[in-house]
Amino acid sequence: MNLTDDRTLGRSGLIVSPLALGTMTYGNNGWGSSDDVSEAIFNAYLDTGGNFFDSADTYSNGRSEELLGQYVNKRSLRDQVVLATKFIWNAVPGVPVTSGNSRKNIYRALEGSLKRLNTDYLDLYWLHHWDLVTPVEEVLQTLGDLVRAGRIRYFGFSNVPAWYAAQAATLAQVHGVPGPIALQLEYSLTERGIKREHVGAAK
Repeated sequence: MNLTDDRTLGRSGLIVSPLALGTMTYGNNGWGSSDDVSEAIFNAYLDTGGNFFDSADTYSNGRSEELLGQYVNKRSLRDQVVLATKFIWNAVPGVPVTSGNSRKNIYRALEGSLKRLNTDYLDLYWLHHWDLVTPVEEVLQTLGDLVRAGRIRYFGFSNVPAWYAAQAATLAQVHGVPGPIALQLEYSLTERGIKREHVGAAK
């Protein structure tokens, strides 16, 4: 598999490399990669043909997004790459409204990510985890509003049960509004739950 073997992501027209570069290690000198090593990884992936970068607002307490934004802008590549990041985790300990999937927190989290990435829009915005509380209708409406406003181009779900993703996709189709285009789920030699649950729901 070559990084230049582009394909569209999910049920969308978004063209991405077959492998995304995850940036969870960026900015974490304890167990991750130093700034210069992170940039070397970024450049190696990019120069090999990759275009799809994935981060989250909590990776290294936001430092991952800051570094990713710096590297993209340093090479003036914003329109040539796909930037994805995630939201949900608590931004202010002890203050519940700064976490979760509520409309209030999604808007708060997005503003922070856009600032750190030094961009005025995201190509893909991931719901990092299902919070077990916020109605799927509220999440769908909020993310759809952000698509229509041009703040994000697409959205997807990470770490959600299959029924939740299916409900969101069905509601979006029935009402003719933007829906999730992709799922990001754990899949490894030791975790095969995706085969039992999500593959069937995706058909």
